[in-house]
Amino acid sequence: MSSSEPAARHVLVTGATRGIGRAIAAAFVAAGDRVTVLGRTPRSAAAAAEALGPTATSVAADVTDAAALTAALAAAADASGPIDVLVSNAGGADTAPLARMSVDALRAMMALNVEPLLVAAQAVVPAMKARGGGRIITIASTAGLKGYAYVGAYCAAKHAAVGLTRALAQELARSGVTVNAVCPGFTDTDLVAGSLDALEAKTGRDRADLLAEFTKVNPMGRLITPDEVAAACLWLASPAAGAVTGQAIAVAGGEL
Repeated sequence: MSSSEPAARHVLVTGATRGIGRAIAAAFVAAGDRVTVLGRTPRSAAAAAEALGPTATSVAADVTDAAALTAALAAAADASGPIDVLVSNAGGADTAPLARMSVDALRAMMALNVEPLLVAAQAVVPAMKARGGGRIITIASTAGLKGYAYVGAYCAAKHAAVGLTRALAQELARSGVTVNAVCPGFTDTDLVAGSLDALEAKTGRDRADLLAEFTKVNPMGRLITPDEVAAACLWLASPAAGAVTGQAIAVAGGEL
C-alpha cells in the first residue's frame, strides 16, 4: 500500500463467502484493509472471515430482508468502525424463456439484485458524507449492459442495478462519495460450474461443449477470473480513482 493510501479502511463486501465476493474480500485484506464479510448465514460468513485472517470479521443477513440488512450493516459499523468502502456483490440469476417468465420471477430478481443496493446505500451514505467521502461499488454484470436470451428477468434487474448506480453517482458527486459498477462477463465461479452441471444433466451434452457456449461471447475465449474482478474493485476504491464515478466497467475480455 502506498503512502497515499488510507490506512486500514473498513471494507464491507456482501455475498463474500464464495466466488467473486470472496475474491474481492481477499484482495482488500491483502491490501491491508479491515474487511467485513457479509454472508447469508452466520456460519458461512464466520467461516469465510476466519479463512481470510485476523483483519476480517463477519455479519450475516439475507440481503432481500431490508431490516436484517440494515441491522447487519449497523452491527458491522459498530464493531469495526464506519464503512469506508461498500461492495454490493450479493446477487443471483434465474433462467426462463419468455413464455415461462412470470412477474413473480421478475420481482424476485429485482428483490435480490436491485433492492439491496438501495438499502445498503441508504445505510452507509450518511456516515460517508459526514466524513467527506467513501466508495460504493456494485457488482453488476454484462447482463446490465446488453441482453442475453432466456435470462430476461436477470438482465432487467442488472440493467436496473447499473441505472441506480449511475443515478446515485450523480446525486453524490459533490459529497466525495463515488458510486460505480463493475460488470463481469461469465466468470469462473461455483455458480457457473453449477449451471454447467445442470445443463450437462439436463441435455446430456459434453461439458466442454457447454463451456464453449459460455466462453464464445468473450473474444479472449475464456472465463473471467474472480481475481480480475477484484482488481477492478481495488482500483475503484483507490485514491487514483477519485474522479471516477457513475461508470459501469466491463471486465469481460472485450465482449462489449
